[in-house]
Amino acid sequence: MATLNKKWLLFIFITLLLSFPMAQASFFEQWPKTDFTKSSVNLEEVMFGGPGKDGIPAIDSPKFVSLDEATTRLNDTDPIIGVVIKGEAKAYPLRVLIWHEIVNDVIADVPVAVTYCPLCNTSIVFDRRIGQKVLDFGTTGNLRHSDLIMYDRQTQSWWQQYEGNAIVGDLVGTNLRVLASRLESFADFKKRAPNGQVLVPNNPAFRDYNRNPYVGYDSSALPFLFKGKLPKNLTPMMRVIAVDGLAVSLPLLSQQQNVKQGDLSFSWHKGQSSVLDTSDIGQGRDVGNVLVTRNGEDVPYIVTFAFAYFAFNPDGKLYTKQGEMAVY
Repeated sequence: MATLNKKWLLFIFITLLLSFPMAQASFFEQWPKTDFTKSSVNLEEVMFGGPGKDGIPAIDSPKFVSLDEATTRLNDTDPIIGVVIKGEAKAYPLRVLIWHEIVNDVIADVPVAVTYCPLCNTSIVFDRRIGQKVLDFGTTGNLRHSDLIMYDRQTQSWWQQYEGNAIVGDLVGTNLRVLASRLESFADFKKRAPNGQVLVPNNPAFRDYNRNPYVGYDSSALPFLFKGKLPKNLTPMMRVIAVDGLAVSLPLLSQQQNVKQGDLSFSWHKGQSSVLDTSDIGQGRDVGNVLVTRNGEDVPYIVTFAFAYFAFNPDGKLYTKQGEMAVY
């Protein structure tokens, strides 16, 4: 089985290389304005992901349609990143984000970066403001712990998507504010935001937005382009729901449907397709919808894989069907 999965991962990698332009310049030649003497991480942990700088192009002028028009394009079970700020609601389908990874947008006068890293399955929304400065983001083409490394175009600093912090360059040590969002089905978004808008591709012919280029990835035995320590006694690709240094496994949450950890409430219900399963995203297996709240208010959370959670939270807690897991 492990051999078969490695072949699938090789196939995925080749597919991506054919889909995106390869970087022509060397690692440092692409970044003449980035100060690599300023770094908060070991640069040996950084891996070249295949496409070069902006090889996976961020969306800078997003286009939206009404829910009625989007209904002709999406299945009810399609996974979307739903964001509501001051009553303005927008949905960002993963079938679009999987090809772009970053959307620079504005919601209710708040500059936001809506991000998705397929290899870690991390969907995170950030406020793009640092003090009085508004940043906009692109993809570096590099990974750390198999997670997207972004860069801001204003200072050319590098940012870790999972943690939302600058890890290389002039802004090293600076943190972006994470905004509450939901990884939810299109049907759920329509129910809670009947006047919402839905992101659509600016150029529908640019990529095959009906296809998942990472077929079978979330069923593989091992993560892709990851050279860190894997958790012991745990399936690396198991989905977990993480809030800072605490996480609940999806198998536990889907079994119990409601889990309390301290003042956090985790809930689950069926009806969302995995974006990383079948080629036809609409046919992906049901992984369900997750919500995390504190005192009835949405809390920022990440639905990610166990390997990624522990790579960024080596001392974190994970609650599973078998109880709290000690992984290292």
